[in-house]
Amino acid sequence: MYPKYANFPIFKLSSRNTMQIYKANILFTKERTQFDVIPNGYIAVDGGKVVGVYEQLPASLAGQPITDYGDKLLIPAMCDMHVHAPQYRNQGIAMDLELLPWLQNYTFPEESKYVDTAYAERMYRRFVRDLWRFGTMRTVAFATVHRDSTRLLMNLFREAGMSAHVGKVDMNRNCPDALCETVEDAIRDNEALIADCTEPDALVRPIITPRFVPSCTPELLQACGDLARKHHLPVQSHLSENRSEIAWVQELEPDSRNYGDAYRRYGLFGDTPTIMAHCVWTEGEELELMREKQVMVAHCPTSNLNLSSGTAPIRVFLNQGVPVGLGSDISGGHDLSIFKMMVYAIQVSKMLYCQDKSLPFLTLSEVFWVATKSAGQFFGKVGSFEPGYEFDALVVDDCSLNLDNYSLLHRLERFIYLGDDRQIVHRFCRGKEILEPRV
Repeated sequence: MYPKYANFPIFKLSSRNTMQIYKANILFTKERTQFDVIPNGYIAVDGGKVVGVYEQLPASLAGQPITDYGDKLLIPAMCDMHVHAPQYRNQGIAMDLELLPWLQNYTFPEESKYVDTAYAERMYRRFVRDLWRFGTMRTVAFATVHRDSTRLLMNLFREAGMSAHVGKVDMNRNCPDALCETVEDAIRDNEALIADCTEPDALVRPIITPRFVPSCTPELLQACGDLARKHHLPVQSHLSENRSEIAWVQELEPDSRNYGDAYRRYGLFGDTPTIMAHCVWTEGEELELMREKQVMVAHCPTSNLNLSSGTAPIRVFLNQGVPVGLGSDISGGHDLSIFKMMVYAIQVSKMLYCQDKSLPFLTLSEVFWVATKSAGQFFGKVGSFEPGYEFDALVVDDCSLNLDNYSLLHRLERFIYLGDDRQIVHRFCRGKEILEPRV
């Protein structure tokens, strides 16, 4: 029934004695279509990276200390590929509006408060702690236009030991005066933040973040693309979320063939690793461009529902080989748990299936793979327990949900659908156990 791991290869060990071995019921997804399940298995970790997963511990590892988690589940940690950190306070507010009025009436006023670093610290500490609560060890986050509060958020992730790409938002049109910057200021502030993070494998790194085409002049978009190429930095933004937004982009960028092409013209669409949130209405040439450039979709199902945007065709993206991850999109989305994003992703895919039987709905293994290994590739070798992958992991004590001798897969499914942060008892990022951040 289960894959055999007795002869799983040994990854090269570090020269220091940093070996850790964990024993538990291990579940992960090497492949999109199936889980690897190892009851009472072992996982060896050295230097923060996975050495191997075993049904029986090999003789070469005999004598190494073992942490035994008993009947608990050991799974990869979660990746949130699209979240607006400064909108944390607005979570669960104004869910009866569409995208553009929601931005004007709620989002921009809240983000304006982050000029005050004391306010930013109070909110950002709670935000980082809640990511920790829900088992999210890797985050791709929008901050605000404010350099100092963006630096603060990056430092809070470092302090917590959690990995993140954090973007100082750039915008200079169609926004309140308090959030409008000059191109020169955007370049200066980005350069200052980039100078803080010179290590290529740093735990926390900057990401170039033009908010979206309507909020950035061509000059600012070009400056963002130049920064990304100059410093070999990733890019994040929004794409084809809402039909009125798409029509607006067509007016602003008449020489572009589609919304994605508007980013491409400025070097912001796959010239460096790129994430585009939503992609609800992506099709045709735009879809082909995403496949060609390997631009990742951050699928945010609750946000798409709450803001009346539509339903992203994730099955189409997967079939076309477009990389996909999941995002909470706080506060367009109302839930910070990526486990709940898996549930919503399955449910909205079933709604699409009702309309078009050629698009099979997503399975549990597929959304788990999207949330872990697929999303994790944006950070490197993250999101799986294969040799050489960084050990990002959660230990789940589901005894309160395991009422009647369920299989391990059914136990995991019940936790995803019925559980919450109370069942997550240990969290690891890069092999280090991450304790509750200070608030």
